[in-house]
Amino acid sequence: MILFDWGTYNGLTKLPIAATLGMKLTEIPPYDFSRRSRGEDYFTQYRELATKAFTTITAHAPYYNVVSTSRVVQERTTRALVAAVRKAKLAGAQIFNLHLGWRAYMDHRDLEQAAEVLRKLADEAQPEMIISVEIPYTRRMLGTWEEVKALREMVGEDRLIVSVQLENAWMLETGASEHGDFEAANRIADEEFWTRILHKTLSLSHGFLSLRFSQVVGFALGRRILKKRVPLGKGYPDLAPLARALARFMVREVKEKQLPLRMHIIYTGIPETKYRDTITLYAEIMKEAVQYLR
Repeated sequence: MILFDWGTYNGLTKLPIAATLGMKLTEIPPYDFSRRSRGEDYFTQYRELATKAFTTITAHAPYYNVVSTSRVVQERTTRALVAAVRKAKLAGAQIFNLHLGWRAYMDHRDLEQAAEVLRKLADEAQPEMIISVEIPYTRRMLGTWEEVKALREMVGEDRLIVSVQLENAWMLETGASEHGDFEAANRIADEEFWTRILHKTLSLSHGFLSLRFSQVVGFALGRRILKKRVPLGKGYPDLAPLARALARFMVREVKEKQLPLRMHIIYTGIPETKYRDTITLYAEIMKEAVQYLR
């Protein structure tokens, strides 16, 4: 029995590398859905290769803001996302994940329009896939815990789940996206902090418990604090307390309670070190999990 599936994003030509390294998950990267050269044959080939080596295939939507004040832009974005869902199905993906992006109206209309788009994606995804929405790192973006809960009620809790980019949740919960003091925020992120995040994730999950991680540093762009992904060990938050919390939570709260969930962790760091870092992330979690496994 696998405790959790693990892996990173891979284009078609990189699948043999990930499979050779023993990864159990692959994610179709967002650029595959925005390139005109990626026709149906590409995604069919992806499925043929990936299903032989991986237990989980996920897909990451292209980076579009889901909500716009322009009707033309809104319709174009929705069509592009529906087309991406269709391609992800051809590739055998079980989850189609997306960022909701920046708020447009700053009121209830943002959530209502997002729900309308997500319903269309969920309709296209059925029955093969489920839609997941990422937690953002700032409240200037859509997708806070409360909003994901509301969206699941509007779209269907069996069709929409949360996918937690853990460093985003860390920035959001500690206020690092507002004050920019990553060192102070890092001191807050102990094992108990991460356990609370994981319980929140569980409460918004169905079928899958979906997690993502990379370390980041912050920089200011005008009045905004933005994040930049860096190699594992070169940024924030610290991995050690997160690995401890993940190991204990996965074994004690999911495996031992026999919850009907498949867990996975996707490493989302920079391409240059992603394979080495993915293996390090897996190893750190499993070193901690050993003490709980019987």
